[in-house]
Amino acid sequence: MAAVAVLADDLRRGMFEFIRRARRPVGRDEAAAAVGISRKLAAFHLDKLVDAGLLCARFEPVGGIRKVGRTPKVYEPTDAHIRVSIPPRRPDLLADILLDAVLTEGERETAIESAMRTARERGHRLGAEERLRSRPGRLGAERALTRTEEVLTRYGFEPDRETPTCVRLRNCPFHPLTARSPELVCGLNHVFLQGFLAGLQAWSVEAALDPRPGECCVALRST
Repeated sequence: MAAVAVLADDLRRGMFEFIRRARRPVGRDEAAAAVGISRKLAAFHLDKLVDAGLLCARFEPVGGIRKVGRTPKVYEPTDAHIRVSIPPRRPDLLADILLDAVLTEGERETAIESAMRTARERGHRLGAEERLRSRPGRLGAERALTRTEEVLTRYGFEPDRETPTCVRLRNCPFHPLTARSPELVCGLNHVFLQGFLAGLQAWSVEAALDPRPGECCVALRST
């Protein structure tokens, strides 16, 4: 959000786009000329872009030619990727699962079977990593749901503890792709969450299909 706010300024956005197109380190004089402002004002805006993580800066002779005097500051884009979505969407996660499914599809698997297996494995790995990180010991239903809420919040599911033993997922991170193929996408989501609970060893909680309009198709409940 901070990066987006920085780019809301026309001058900063113009310099940022110029530096990205340049594909090489750009000095303050060149950046200033690109948008028609003074070098001093350009330095102010460029440093704002650095603070937001959009550019990196270092001292280096422009063009590799060393001159007498102070070495100038040059700027290059970072590899930061900016995307804002409210509510959160995770098409990258779905694409990653489907790509892995294509690459690992077995001879006796259909494409859908491979995708379901991959989604379950991805969820299981996520759950196992969380268990290793937090070392929660034996998990009862309420503690398992609390731990699950914390992780799934990071993935855009917007979990809501509807009751002490039930968590509703208020957002589907894969929407609007769900509308194109609800059976496939909801199925992938379901097995992903089943795999997560298994990896977390949350045996007292189940992921159940329970679609509601405008929400994720899965609810997490005490068994």
